[in-house]
Amino acid sequence: MDSAPLKNLFFDAAVERPLSVVFRTPDGAWEGHDYTVEVITSRQGLDAFDVVMDFRELEAVLDRILAPLQGGLLSELGLAGPTELARKLADELAPHVPAPARLSEVALTDGRGRRLAVRPGRA
Repeated sequence: MDSAPLKNLFFDAAVERPLSVVFRTPDGAWEGHDYTVEVITSRQGLDAFDVVMDFRELEAVLDRILAPLQGGLLSELGLAGPTELARKLADELAPHVPAPARLSEVALTDGRGRRLAVRPGRA
């Protein structure tokens, strides 16, 4: 198959990992959540291996970033809640996505299906 038409298409690739954290709500109550962390990378066209980027590398970086957070109290990490957590994950992951791929989204989905997504580089 001729891969030339694929160079004009945009592709996404995602990995997911579980994360359990505790934080304080604005009213002072403690709240624990089990999240699924989803990381989506994007690029135009595919690399020589027909992928957006090496999934194993992305999974390894995500695992290293999540390990110290697992079961942690977000306020002890200087994070007020899930929005700041998602931003922190995006900031730490972005440098590990090799160009021309880019980090397009980091999302946290809780056990009730509520989803919070951060898209780096967008206002």
